[in-house]
Amino acid sequence: MEMDKINEYLQIAIDKVVFFLPKIVLAAVILWIGFKVVKKLVQLLNHALQKSGFSETLRPFIESTATVLLKGAVLFAIASVIGADLTGLFAILAAAGFAIGMALQGSLGNFASGILILSLKPYKIGDWIQLEDKFGSVVEIGIFSTDVLTPGNKILIIPNSMVTDSVVTNFSEKGKIRLELSVTMPYDESFPRVKKVIIDALLELPKVLKDPLPDVGIENFDSHNVKLLVRPYVMPSDYWEVTFESNMAIKAAFHANAIKVAYSEGVEMGSIGE
Repeated sequence: MEMDKINEYLQIAIDKVVFFLPKIVLAAVILWIGFKVVKKLVQLLNHALQKSGFSETLRPFIESTATVLLKGAVLFAIASVIGADLTGLFAILAAAGFAIGMALQGSLGNFASGILILSLKPYKIGDWIQLEDKFGSVVEIGIFSTDVLTPGNKILIIPNSMVTDSVVTNFSEKGKIRLELSVTMPYDESFPRVKKVIIDALLELPKVLKDPLPDVGIENFDSHNVKLLVRPYVMPSDYWEVTFESNMAIKAAFHANAIKVAYSEGVEMGSIGE
């Protein structure tokens, strides 16, 4: 009786081996060939991305994503050959993907924005940009954020979604930028004379560009002064240095040429305490 049971189990095992062995061999062949094909396709993709000038930051991410997806397709094909039921697995993956997506909404938004920035290239490393009130030089462009070095030597880590949702000013795109400085002059002063004094003072500064020449115009009028807009051109990296130097040079030139500035009289001074 026991021998009959053993023979029965042995026959079942032999039938299972006979049934699954060809599928296992086929699955092994598909796995070996499939991974070889995936490697070749990723190499071709890498070559295409390099020729198209894709960002060095984005390229490894695209390659790794493509590798995972293609290898996943190979494994799913093997599971189908073996005869595994993938319905439950697909349901689990869909539920997990939904849960992860809900938990990482903000991060996914930054991720999508990072892909756009690295693809469209509104700025590159080394460019001077301004985003709202944040100004500095781009030192790193990542998938989730952009790192900006301010003139005060601080690193700003700006979420990429903020970049794509706001107006970004790229000061380096044209190679030079124009400062916009506000200066006042009294009503009884000659504007052509003041304009010449300002331009001559600015041209003495080595980092103010001579082509195009600085521009000086009347912006508007207030109760005490004529407001002037002074616009010299500089290189982006000299933005703050030339701003301070220009204001100092204009003040010194006004003093040397006896140009006065009107101001309200009768200001009462008071103590501020300890």
